Amino acid sequence: MAGSDIGIDLGTASILVYIKGKGVVLKEPSVVAFDRDTNKIKAIGEDARLMLGRTPGNIVAVRPLRQGVISEYAVTEKMLKYFIQKAVGRQRFRKPIISVCVPSEATEVEKRAVRDATFNAGARDVAIIEEPIAAAIGAGIDISKPCGNMIVDIGGGTSDIAVISLGGTVVSTSIKIAGDDFDEAIVRYMRKKHNLLIGERTAEDIKIKIGSAYKRPETLTMDVRGRNLVTGLPKTITVTSDETEEALKEATTQIVEGVHAVLEKTPPELAADIADRGIVLTGGGGLLYGLEELIEQKTGITTMTAEDPMTAVAIGTGKYVEFLSGKRD
Repeated sequence: MAGSDIGIDLGTASILVYIKGKGVVLKEPSVVAFDRDTNKIKAIGEDARLMLGRTPGNIVAVRPLRQGVISEYAVTEKMLKYFIQKAVGRQRFRKPIISVCVPSEATEVEKRAVRDATFNAGARDVAIIEEPIAAAIGAGIDISKPCGNMIVDIGGGTSDIAVISLGGTVVSTSIKIAGDDFDEAIVRYMRKKHNLLIGERTAEDIKIKIGSAYKRPETLTMDVRGRNLVTGLPKTITVTSDETEEALKEATTQIVEGVHAVLEKTPPELAADIADRGIVLTGGGGLLYGLEELIEQKTGITTMTAEDPMTAVAIGTGKYVEFLSGKRD
């Protein structure tokens, strides 16, 4: 059964499962809710995400991955098992070969934790891939050619910036500033500027609807509800997209500086390729409005977002197995 080859994008914010021949079959938040008293898992994925910030004392909703790395091993293993079974279904004859991606600067210990968790969740064999390479394959770039491609993959916990040529990474950096940090920056801004306390889900809503990394042609507004820190009562205020740009400035600047740092270390021939071909953005964080324009303005290099940035890494992870077998032939 060749269709058992699976690619998993083990992300801080969401997990995507790609099955050869079927595409991305599952996309769920990487959140697990469990009962502290009995240590039983209550919910996984979307059901658990709805519980974030809304649970009674004995139930905790946690994200077992932080900044692209496993922080709660046992929970990650159970979550992986659940997602693999959900994606593959119960009836299968043999264990699948699973490829999983990790941030480009993950240590050997971190890679080992991912490998062990995947084996224990029911894999016959595990391939570990670096995220930028998976993102490049998923974005439709032919990485086997001797030609420089620059990928900026902004996930939930990490942003991986890499220059890829001949199927490998030439220069890369992984910065721990990504989608989650955008949310936190919005939470901090609302508290400082408006004395309003909001939860991370509300912050994410603001980011998706009116978040900006670059000035929009027309200003968007949105009503935000939270708790007023002065009176302690619920309150609604109107936030503008210009305010989100101000709130996100520090985080977006760090990403642009990361891109700059990688470009500085790139060999001249490859730098010429990148100037010619442009920079490709992938990952859910790459969907933030104006990020393309911001990188373009600061580097002077054309920047575009991959066709489906959210699933690029998962598709690339799944296709990597085929890429490897093509290399062996």
